Amino acid sequence: MILRFNFMKKFLLLFLIPGSAFAQGHKQITLDDLFKKGTFTQETVDGLNSMNDGKSYASIESDQQSGKSFVAKNNFSDGKIASVLYYSTDLVYGNESLPLSTDFNSDETKVLIADKEESIYRHSTRADYFVYDLKSKKVTRVSDKGKQSFDSFSPDGSKIAFVRSNNLFIKDLVTGQEKQITEDGKLNKIINGQSDWVYEEEFSFAQAFFWSPDSKKIAYYKFDESEVPEYSMTVYDKLYPTEYRYKYPKAGEKNSTVSIHIYNLDAGTTSTVDVGTEKDQYIPRVKWTASANALCVLRMNRHQNKLDYLLADASTGASKLILTEQDNYYIDIEKEQLTFLKNGKQFINVSERDGYNHIYLYDLSGKIIKQLTKGRWEVTEVYGIDEKNKTVFYQSAEQSPLQRDVYSVSLNGQGKKRLSMEKGTNTATFSSDFSYYILNHSTANTPSYITLNDRSGKMIRVLESNEALRRTLEQYQLSPIEFFSFNTSEGTELNGYMIKPDGFDPAKKYPVLMYVYGGPGSQNVADNWGGARAKWFNMLAQKGYIVACVDNRGTGFRGAEFKKMTYKELGKYETIDQIGAAKWFAGQSYVDPLRIGIWGWSYGGYMSSLCITKGADVFKMAIAVAPVTTWRYYDSIYTERYLQTPQENPSGYDENSPLNFADRLKGKFLLVHGTGDDNVHFQNSVMFSEALIQANRPFEQAYYPNKNHSIYGGNTTVHLYAKLTDFILKNL
Repeated sequence: MILRFNFMKKFLLLFLIPGSAFAQGHKQITLDDLFKKGTFTQETVDGLNSMNDGKSYASIESDQQSGKSFVAKNNFSDGKIASVLYYSTDLVYGNESLPLSTDFNSDETKVLIADKEESIYRHSTRADYFVYDLKSKKVTRVSDKGKQSFDSFSPDGSKIAFVRSNNLFIKDLVTGQEKQITEDGKLNKIINGQSDWVYEEEFSFAQAFFWSPDSKKIAYYKFDESEVPEYSMTVYDKLYPTEYRYKYPKAGEKNSTVSIHIYNLDAGTTSTVDVGTEKDQYIPRVKWTASANALCVLRMNRHQNKLDYLLADASTGASKLILTEQDNYYIDIEKEQLTFLKNGKQFINVSERDGYNHIYLYDLSGKIIKQLTKGRWEVTEVYGIDEKNKTVFYQSAEQSPLQRDVYSVSLNGQGKKRLSMEKGTNTATFSSDFSYYILNHSTANTPSYITLNDRSGKMIRVLESNEALRRTLEQYQLSPIEFFSFNTSEGTELNGYMIKPDGFDPAKKYPVLMYVYGGPGSQNVADNWGGARAKWFNMLAQKGYIVACVDNRGTGFRGAEFKKMTYKELGKYETIDQIGAAKWFAGQSYVDPLRIGIWGWSYGGYMSSLCITKGADVFKMAIAVAPVTTWRYYDSIYTERYLQTPQENPSGYDENSPLNFADRLKGKFLLVHGTGDDNVHFQNSVMFSEALIQANRPFEQAYYPNKNHSIYGGNTTVHLYAKLTDFILKNL
């Protein structure tokens, strides 16, 4: 999907300290504060990986006296170090020192280490991998034949599986033997054990192989992308620029043919899972049940409105259909939380079948045993199942779509309990036996306050208060984020937030800069700490702007009807709502109606492009960063989920494409893109530029050489935000 990466999520949700804490004369925010000094960076609690006993966790520590780093085993109860598991000085291979890791095997006697890691796409990497044995204190290189991806211990810890050059391998840690499982892997043709580009981006997984519970089998994906059209990007890195070519299925074009296979280590044989005769379909998830003989395969049609659960025999590959879910619009597979119980008889998952995302308990025949949660609110995360105490722990927006809380409920649907009590956003990380959890609480106006709690919700101790950041914030002239709602001309209530300039005077009239994302299922308006980059919005507010954001129809956490009403007409209702929000602001006594601007990134760039064209009489200025300008240029899985194919729904593609409304542009417009964007291709901005030129409409543009969808690296971020700031100051 085009804008679900965490960078943008954190960037868009704002925080501020209550305005009464500040006075005139406090510090002004600068771009150096935001992007060089790290002035507003909050502290987090990282590396608290639960150990098997559930009462302790592993973390990376440093000895202040010796300066030596080490991995420690700590008590959850008091945070004290129970033992040192190993030191950084233990991790030496040849003349090379390796990084510390807490990626243990199942019995916690070995640790997997990734060195010299390099990114491939959004979720995928390759690296040199090593294994450190805590008992023998020996470091072993997994393979010396090239970097690998997704190295993973078998459940019994005796082997490691990995992908190299589109093929699947197994390394036996006892014998040292490396065995190649597949032979047909080839660049831009066949991929084994690793997802293709569009699956990685839209189904959010890159590792595409999975050990069976007994370590005797590996289920893996095979992608045949031979007939998928290639996309070519010019890389400006040499005297003669090079071309990077990769398979990218655009809307309506051919996808990879996907098959599922199961390799039997003992027999050395491979079976193919029966996923039906239809080739033009998706396999968005594969999961082992509690049994090493049964693999669950989720099969989805290309329209993504029908989802089948197949239960496959791991020996023969024969499968049977146990459950089918259908939707009038589409099934949001990203909400999938499929978990098989260890009792081998049941599983849970979430579904929007009653109009809201809720948890259901099924038996292995696919029959619903019980709907565990119910109401006009959404479950947003399932943290896990404590089978011993028959309890499910989850997060939901039950109190408000703008808030998140942690809950528990019995597997019989009774005894629901709210574990987090503070208003705002609460997230949890549980220990392996669910006896403890780390609670991260924040609001739009306060940074994270992180505590350790027991399973009942009782706080044990504070892990991080971010007191230093709170003191820093007091030195700056900041205004609080204010939430509001209003009814559109069509009678729909929309949620929004705004930041007013410090010293706000309701008798004056202020310019408004709206931020928009607005894509399906997204949310920007939430009572959540927004991170350091959100302070750029505060910097603009310090310069006299009202900064605001409104979640339009099609966004998430208000039920399926609100989210899916944009189906087959992406951009139409979202644009109507953003124009309506601008008109609502224009009607406020403290707003200058002739100085309203809008900006966005990716889907938000698409929206701001539509607003400055379709809404040319409302917006004075717009900025589009890395925008989609026609959905014909975007990938198949994301686009067709909401629009079907261009062949089936041409009007849905063309009636809301900024390319077709370039002649309406009146205000000031800045178009920004990275030339190395593998996600939303630079082609989108090139063709929009051409449309604006042919319509004889003046605009400004900036391109960032070889930069991807996030447009960062080196001095790039500072340069980009300086340009955005300057454009706003000059034109709004």
